[in-house]
Amino acid sequence: MIRNSTPHDLPQIMAMIDHSRQIMRSHGNNTQWNGYPTSNTILDDIAHHIHYIVEEQGRAMGCFTLLDRPEPTYTLIEKGLWLDDTTPYRTIHRLACAPDAHGIGRQVFNWCETQSSSIRVDTHTDNHIMLHIIQQMGYTHCGTVYMTDGTPRKAYQKMMYPMINPDLKNYIESQILPRYSQFDDAHNLQHVQRVMAQSLELSQYYPQLNKNMIYTIAAYHDTGMVEGRENHHTASARIIRLDTQMPTWFDPIDIAIMAQAAEDHRASAHSEPRSLYGKIVAEADRDIQPLTIIQRSVQYSLAHYPHYNKAEHWDRVSQHLNEKYGPDGYIKLYIPQSRNHAQLDKLQTLLADKQLTNNIIYQLLNQYLS
Repeated sequence: MIRNSTPHDLPQIMAMIDHSRQIMRSHGNNTQWNGYPTSNTILDDIAHHIHYIVEEQGRAMGCFTLLDRPEPTYTLIEKGLWLDDTTPYRTIHRLACAPDAHGIGRQVFNWCETQSSSIRVDTHTDNHIMLHIIQQMGYTHCGTVYMTDGTPRKAYQKMMYPMINPDLKNYIESQILPRYSQFDDAHNLQHVQRVMAQSLELSQYYPQLNKNMIYTIAAYHDTGMVEGRENHHTASARIIRLDTQMPTWFDPIDIAIMAQAAEDHRASAHSEPRSLYGKIVAEADRDIQPLTIIQRSVQYSLAHYPHYNKAEHWDRVSQHLNEKYGPDGYIKLYIPQSRNHAQLDKLQTLLADKQLTNNIIYQLLNQYLS
């Protein structure tokens, strides 16, 4: 049972926090929770009705905070973006357990996911136990956030998508998304989760669209990578058409629209997507993060042109970035409410500073070629 904590629970809560702190130290995490959280922190959580006890047969086996308002330290995120930046979210904090407790982390996460459509959490890079729980529960690494004392934390988010047909959601999560584990970093599970979240985030501006279709298009859009990168968009469309489970949820016209949208998502396509569904997923697929884009461009060059020397790699990467993302680049944006517009402006400003861009490219080349 999970219930709200009371001031009477404070001694047990602080004992669980002390025990969890000792576990951190025994696993090499020597800096987190130094003098924190204090009893006053917990009492404040209790007063705001956001602190909870996990009970088993009347015994307190775990405790945690579930913040029900925006987390101030999440206003700025570096080295990435939140999956969804508009859906109200809750944040898990201060998770601790009793000495003889088992599986408390999974119980807490499962319960929290029933309380909100979006859950965020952060943790220290040395908190290997918490990192394992977060990753095991299917959270996506979104970037780096900073605590009030300036120390960095790895930030994660998970979307629950209550508006999606549960059977469709279960099929895609169990049968489709695992395929992405075999693809490269630009088309991996983290990427498709981001495209799914941002596609549904953008769909709020178009209430006439079928959210089950948007969810499905985004989930399948890069499945064609199994046949290679060059024609993966057409392969993805074919995979949708041939999936024998699709008629369970969609009629033939819907399936044709979804396949068409998956085929149209590619950034290098010469014509714009033929439907609003295609435009939304294409926009979400752009995922414009300046430093990440430069990094992926370097990785692609190294993987596909291994015979190049460092200067040749630099020339190819620089040319590609300007051809695709420069003021006259071929990348197209279709949805005015998308975060990509501001991100593209940042990237173009960076590319305009040729010395800074060159330094970043050379640093990455030195890192990967060392």
